[in-house]
Amino acid sequence: MKIAFTTTGPDLASAVDPRFGRAAHFLIFDTETDDAVLIDNDGTVAAQGAGIKAAETIVRAGATVLITGECGPKATGALHAAGTKIYSAKSMSVSEALAAFRAGRLTELTAA
Repeated sequence: MKIAFTTTGPDLASAVDPRFGRAAHFLIFDTETDDAVLIDNDGTVAAQGAGIKAAETIVRAGATVLITGECGPKATGALHAAGTKIYSAKSMSVSEALAAFRAGRLTELTAA
C-alpha cells in the first residue's frame, strides 16, 4: 500500500504539514518496500484549485491513503471519489504519523 503524507521537509523525521493543498511536499511511503519518494507540490503557487491539483498528484502517485492535517471539501470529495482514505495527523512527524496509522490511532476524515 502507498501512503501519502503532507510534509514540511524531505524525510520521515519532517513534520506533517497541516495544510493539504498548499503543503510544501508529499512523501509517498510504500508499506511493502519501506521506500519513500518525495514529490514537490506544484499546487503551492496556484491562484486557485490548489486542493484539486494536490489530489490529482496523490492519485497519480498511486496512494490509497492520505495523512495530513486538514483537507478542504473539494479535495476531500476528489480523493474519496478516487477511493483514497484520508486521516488527520496534527502536530506529528511523518514517522510518528506512520506509527499512529499502523496502530489504528488516527482519525479518518470522512468530510471536510
